[in-house]
Amino acid sequence: MPAAVPATTHTAPDARARSRRTFLLYLCGAFGGLLSGYDMGIVAGAQLFLTRDLGLSSWMQGAFVSSLMVGAIAGCFGAGPATDRLGRRPVMLATAVLFGAGALGMALATDPWTLIAFRVATGVGVGAASAVIPSYLSELAPTRIRGRVSTLNQMMIAIGIFVSYLTSYALSGAGAWRWMLGLAVVPAVMLFAGMWPQPETPRWLVTKGRADEARSVLLRLHEPAEAEAALRDIHAAAHTERHSRNRVRELFATRQVRRGLGIAVAMAVIQQVIGSNTIVFYAPTILKAAGFGDSAALLNSVGLGALSICTTFVTGRLVDRVGRKPLLLTGLVLMVISMGTLCAVFSLGLLDQTAGKAAAVASLAVFKVAYSLSWAPLLWVMLPELFPLRVRSTGVSVGSGTNWAANFAVSLVFPTLLVAGAGAAFALFGGICVLAFAFTAVFIRETAGRSLEALERAAN
Repeated sequence: MPAAVPATTHTAPDARARSRRTFLLYLCGAFGGLLSGYDMGIVAGAQLFLTRDLGLSSWMQGAFVSSLMVGAIAGCFGAGPATDRLGRRPVMLATAVLFGAGALGMALATDPWTLIAFRVATGVGVGAASAVIPSYLSELAPTRIRGRVSTLNQMMIAIGIFVSYLTSYALSGAGAWRWMLGLAVVPAVMLFAGMWPQPETPRWLVTKGRADEARSVLLRLHEPAEAEAALRDIHAAAHTERHSRNRVRELFATRQVRRGLGIAVAMAVIQQVIGSNTIVFYAPTILKAAGFGDSAALLNSVGLGALSICTTFVTGRLVDRVGRKPLLLTGLVLMVISMGTLCAVFSLGLLDQTAGKAAAVASLAVFKVAYSLSWAPLLWVMLPELFPLRVRSTGVSVGSGTNWAANFAVSLVFPTLLVAGAGAAFALFGGICVLAFAFTAVFIRETAGRSLEALERAAN
């Protein structure tokens, strides 16, 4: 009887301790997303004041805003080889250093070119984080909750954007743009401190012949029997790793990997061209027309930002139960309805009527919910699931880099598109959503409920 006491008294506490450790691990792994979101969002408020203080021309303003995307593209494509060679964790630590250095540099800049140079450095960190975080979370999470864990990346991005809006609002009265940009140092330090004690992913460790370390990591995340089973699957999947020399060439080596690459690139482009930027641009116009007056900008940024966070949380609860594909399709249906309604309201001049105002505001909220429910988080969930272990880092980097390149292209084309009018813009993006629905229905396969190794075997 006494021998049974330890099993009774220690099993539950051990499980609770493991749960706390794994939650902290996932939180630290996704924390780079908060920095990315903050750096993307804070520029909207900061540029109102730094433009005047530093005497930025309209061309320099555009260069400042777009320089983050240029750096992000470089960071994405550089992160693939770096994570293959050094591991996921060291690259995460490097992104924290880049974030912190970029924030300090921008806060202390005394001329436009210094400001832009440090903005590019920050962009490199943003791009590297967007490439490595999905792989890090996906490779650590158990299959049954992999989707939920992976949505933490988008959750952190949404929180970062939300915090940046609150920060801009709080400091706007003093015009303190240096503080707006420089405060990113705080989460950068938190990211570095949080990631320092965290482990490397067991899948990367196995590819480097460090199976004992991989086992130790798995035992932190799973029961012993589950850990050993996972280790056997990883060993089997990693067997071809030592034969893979050129990762870029490997992306085109087999039909299965080429298919995964094509889907990754298409999903990355779709996420940017289905109209989210249009909604963001026209939200203040819609809200002002609906009678919100000068508070429209704050309601747009803070209110819709909070809605995005709440919806992403719901996605995390559904993605492993319902599946990825149904959420992607549902989101597109809701976005088509939203875009169609907005097209009608703007084209028919209904914004001066009560019913038109209500329809426009409702459509705005519906689109934000639909996007946050589907394509905003699920791209980052699915990118690592599309590639086998031997090319996962490179494949995710290409997908993430394509996403930033599409973002850059949309930003360049969007002002020209606006000349055609809001109705035409909403009609165009609604049509793109229809095409995206057809693509998703035909080409995207469900990945929920299967381990990364099982997905890899099914593709071969």
